[in-house]
This record gives sequence, structure tokens and C-alpha cells, in this order.
Amino acid sequence: MTSAVSVQNLSKVFGTRKALDGVSFELPEGAFLSIFGPNGAGKTTLLRVLSTLSRATGGKAEVLGIDIKEEPDRARSAIGLISHESMLYPDLTAYENLMFIARLYGIEDPDTRVREMLRAVELDHRRFDQVRTFSRGMTQRLSIARALLNDPQVVFLDEPYAGLDPHAVDIFDTLIGQLREGRTFVMVSHDLQKGFDSCTHALMLARGRVVSYSPKQDIEFSEFRQLYLETVGMGVA
Repeated sequence: MTSAVSVQNLSKVFGTRKALDGVSFELPEGAFLSIFGPNGAGKTTLLRVLSTLSRATGGKAEVLGIDIKEEPDRARSAIGLISHESMLYPDLTAYENLMFIARLYGIEDPDTRVREMLRAVELDHRRFDQVRTFSRGMTQRLSIARALLNDPQVVFLDEPYAGLDPHAVDIFDTLIGQLREGRTFVMVSHDLQKGFDSCTHALMLARGRVVSYSPKQDIEFSEFRQLYLETVGMGVA
């Protein structure tokens, strides 16, 4: 089976601290990986490296067979990222933000695509309002539209439910459900149950190292939860 994400002995060092320490895994195309671990485990650092926002100190990573260190621009064309930061311009309108991104990606008929995504996140009626006037939940919904605008084959999600109200969560879940087929997702989650329910593969990190990585079908949730408590939650790993 072809790997959508291939990580080999990846490391990232900040000063004397190893944020990632020899992380390796292979994720097949079409899979949904949920990444768990305590604060400081290296989850967000791993996502930032894989999404080309940060360069690894050592090791190798590929997305859809593209070496992200050697060809970051090519990799970005196939990647979508939803992170803690909205990556939106607050003084621009919702429409202007998405049009700017659409033109960067060279999307054909950008107006149609932008309007389509604004409708998908139920913000078309606010398209001419500045983002600074949006609530946290609305801003997050617009950032979801931004991340999916280029129809990415691999989507990275860093705590995507943070700041979303129940209605926005429903919108997000519906969007992801519609996009699951043929795409690969990598999600960082602090919600063990929801993250485990969503995934096809589960990765547990602690102190920058892989504690556990396996297809969900190979482990029961009760076992996974106990492993989390014993190794990550208690800081033993």
C-alpha cells in the first residue's frame, strides 16, 4: 500500500531540548491518523514539520512521495493545515482572505471556489465583513475553509475542535465526512475518545518519542486508554 506520509528517524531540537527524538512511522493513503500525548510531547512540532512550517533537525519525511525538505513548495500544493493560528488577515474580509489564498494556489475560477467554501462553512452571508469582527468559532470555520480551498490530498489538523461551538463542530464533522474518501488526515487531539473514534491509525507521543503506533483495528480503546494513562498521562514514557 502506498504511503501518504513517511517519517524516518525525524528529530527537531530547540537549543538543548529534543522536541522530536527519532520519530518514525508510515501512514497509508486514505488513512486518518490521530496523534495523542501530553503538552510538550512534540505533537504540534511534528505537524509543523510535516506541513513545512518548520524544518527538521535530522531525519527524513515525505508527503505523497515528496521530500518536504527538498521540495517544500511542491509539498505545500498537496497539503492543507488547520492549526491553533487562523492564518487569516483580520483587516481583510472573509471573501478577500480566501481570494488571496485561491490566487496563490492558482485555482481556476477562484470566485466560484471561494463562494463554494464560504457556503460550506455557513459564512457566505458574512463574506464582506472583516475577519476581526468574527467570533472565535466563526474565525475557526473560515480557517477550515482556507485550509480546504486548494482541495488538498493530505490534511493536517492541530486541535481543530478548539474554540468551536457545537454548531461549528457539526459543520466541521460534516465537511470532514464528505472529504474522507481518497484523502489522508493527520490530527492532533487531546480528546482521547473523539480522536480514537475518528481515526484508522493511532500514534502516541511522549517526550518527543513514539510510545505506540498501530492501526486502530489492532487495539481496543480500553487498552489504548490504559496505555495512555500508564505511559503518557503518568509521564513514564
